[in-house]
Amino acid sequence: MGKGVIKVLVCDDHLIVRQGIRQILADADDIDVVSEAGNGIDAIRQVRELNEGKTPKTQGVDVVLLDIAMPQRDGLDMLKQFKSEFPKLPVLILSTYPDRQYAVFSLKLGAAGYLNKSADSEQMIAAIRKVAQGGLFITPSVAELLAFSVGAGPIEQGDRPIQELLSNREHQVYQLLSQGQSVGEISTQLSLSPNTVSTYRARILEKTGVRNDVELALFAMRQSSMTD
Repeated sequence: MGKGVIKVLVCDDHLIVRQGIRQILADADDIDVVSEAGNGIDAIRQVRELNEGKTPKTQGVDVVLLDIAMPQRDGLDMLKQFKSEFPKLPVLILSTYPDRQYAVFSLKLGAAGYLNKSADSEQMIAAIRKVAQGGLFITPSVAELLAFSVGAGPIEQGDRPIQELLSNREHQVYQLLSQGQSVGEISTQLSLSPNTVSTYRARILEKTGVRNDVELALFAMRQSSMTD
């Protein structure tokens, strides 16, 4: 996403929580809560309506903040729906549950990040900015859970040293992607065009046998554990 205001839809069944989030985000000049939803069905409807007929200059919603415990349709079911209809729309999961219960599963379903409601305002704002730029927001506690989950499901070629799979430049991009950096951030850091970074990313996914940035993070953790 380019420069400009990040338009956010807040989905939570508690009015007081939505008001609190709105108040927190009011302190960020680059973030605007464009709408709220109190249940799953209304959230899906609003995203459809807000994004209908959109153009790059009239983006309806840039980020969805989604409570995992929603009435009518639960957050995980809604996450699947969002990723099916709007695959490029970042969904940041909010939860009061311990991270170990839903964090890894949410990320594997396509969430751009997972944030506990006990997080401070600075962390919430940072998370929204991160996912709006195409990055992956992972807290240290969730990163630890991801590391423990590596053994739960094999990833293709995960037992081979990464240096045998990638070129030097691909390895640079791989390291930054596995840290949750977006294509735009990597483009700036390595002085490459976004299209070039995207091409490297596609090659990395193909060579490592993973499907997305979450699985790439898991792959990186497996590689790290092999060299420790």
